[in-house]
Amino acid sequence: MTSAPVIGVVVNPVAGLGGRVGLKGSDGPEVQRRALALGARPEAAQRADLTVRQLLSLAPEVELLTVGGPMGCGAGRVVHRPAGEPTGAADTRAAVRALVGAGAGLLLFCGGDGTARDVLDALGPFAALPVLGVPAGVKMHSAVFAHHPRAAAEVAAAWARGTGVRLAPAEVVDRDEDALRAGRVGARVYGRLTVPLLPARVQQRKTGSSADSPADSLGGIAAELAERVGPGALLALGPGTTTHAVATALGAPDASLTGVDVLRVRTDGTARLELRDARADQLLALPDTPWIALSPIGGQGFLLGRGNQQLSPDLLRAAGPGRLLVLATEAKLAALSGRPLLLDTGDPALDHALSGHVRVITGRHASAVYRLTD
Repeated sequence: MTSAPVIGVVVNPVAGLGGRVGLKGSDGPEVQRRALALGARPEAAQRADLTVRQLLSLAPEVELLTVGGPMGCGAGRVVHRPAGEPTGAADTRAAVRALVGAGAGLLLFCGGDGTARDVLDALGPFAALPVLGVPAGVKMHSAVFAHHPRAAAEVAAAWARGTGVRLAPAEVVDRDEDALRAGRVGARVYGRLTVPLLPARVQQRKTGSSADSPADSLGGIAAELAERVGPGALLALGPGTTTHAVATALGAPDASLTGVDVLRVRTDGTARLELRDARADQLLALPDTPWIALSPIGGQGFLLGRGNQQLSPDLLRAAGPGRLLVLATEAKLAALSGRPLLLDTGDPALDHALSGHVRVITGRHASAVYRLTD
């Protein structure tokens, strides 16, 4: 008799807490308290639940192991309980070891880059146990995450069936959140985890983007953007080196590198910074529905759902696809090697509605049509 495949599930209940409120991460009790005070709501449990329900519908023969309390997925056999609440990194490490000790053949963890580091610490640098992240953090630059919860379920089900999946090492990368909040960007590779790969379901590691692109290319994108939205328009500009260079070209060098900013376009084609590092509630309270200009994450291709959760589903629906503008140099698009731009807004119906082909502004009077998918 063949035994059922065993999958362990652990949830970081505060993962992503700082995203909607513009805190650029959720590490540490003080940041978590501040996020809650600003109105943040935990979303990791919901994303874990979506993954587990989809997984069990695809592979009902799977045996699930999980953790008690808020670190669990609400299904499966509980094999570990944290000492108390709130939970932290030490609890994640203890839970991972307990799930492995109880026989998990695949570990699903729901969190962000910080949680991936905790899993790496628990398993050790040479662990062969396959691991897959359900994305629920703010940044998620590591190459250990599925594109979204549904993709995580599809990969886990394929692993359980033993079909179409190969195992490969993937880098765990994390950034200094304090540096991010100060506008400095830097990342470090902490190690590698073994990840089950299924085509178009597991993300790439973030790579450098177009900060070194010619100034005339970025200046051309800025001029085209200003003309497209028109004088007097409000423009919500997403994070990243490309968008920051565009803001500088528009005459707003004080725009943040790592947050969502609101600019007002002037009649001369420049722009004035009206709101720096905006939260989701502030964006919804703007007097006019803004245009939204974003650049995909280098190497990964994510347009929404990685580091720009301030752009909530409510705002995106209000703006509509016609006010969503994509900015990228030709070199940045070429670096994707034909892979599509990706969506993970937290609302699968919205992701599906936004999917299709979009026109990417690549310079002055220059654009490319590119696929956008959930």
